[in-house]
Amino acid sequence: MRVATILSGLAGLVLASYASTGERTSAIYIQAITASPTTPLPLAEIQYDILAPSEAQILTYEAPELPDDTKLVRVGTYDPATGQWTSSTSVASVDNFEKGYSPALILSVDRFAVPISAAIRGVRIDAGQTRDFGPQAVVIVTEAGKQPDLNKPIVLSPEGKQVVPEEKSMLQKYWWVIALILLMSVLGGGDEKK
Repeated sequence: MRVATILSGLAGLVLASYASTGERTSAIYIQAITASPTTPLPLAEIQYDILAPSEAQILTYEAPELPDDTKLVRVGTYDPATGQWTSSTSVASVDNFEKGYSPALILSVDRFAVPISAAIRGVRIDAGQTRDFGPQAVVIVTEAGKQPDLNKPIVLSPEGKQVVPEEKSMLQKYWWVIALILLMSVLGGGDEKK
């Protein structure tokens, strides 16, 4: 009876972890960087799954209407209710939206599918290679970095100072080479000429 309860509890945990990593959507906003502050405008909404980030797709995309004097824009995820950016932002040129370029929206998420940053990059359209001229979505799932390999602990003397390793003499370092040469000369013999 207890084994069945434990197994059903573990199965519930596994299912809950898979359910929490299901498909998510994130809204990406754009803000013109000008002398007078402007409110961020919705740019796109991306649907993604961290288990299959290559299958991310853009649900909605609105080409931005920016003032004529705008040269740079800020891109990121934004919460209009609080008026705060919810991820780190990136700065991009308005040239990414010009004719002949297809915007590629790049969304970086952590392993819990929470957006970390958003960026945009204009990809030059080559009519000979592709027929998909619309905006593309790229989702990058971050992974834990390599942890440093820790060495053995530092040895301290009874006074609390670091113990300096004793320098070995030439004989202590290379005794095996001398023994090998001696062994070869004894066993090697010489040419016997008669």
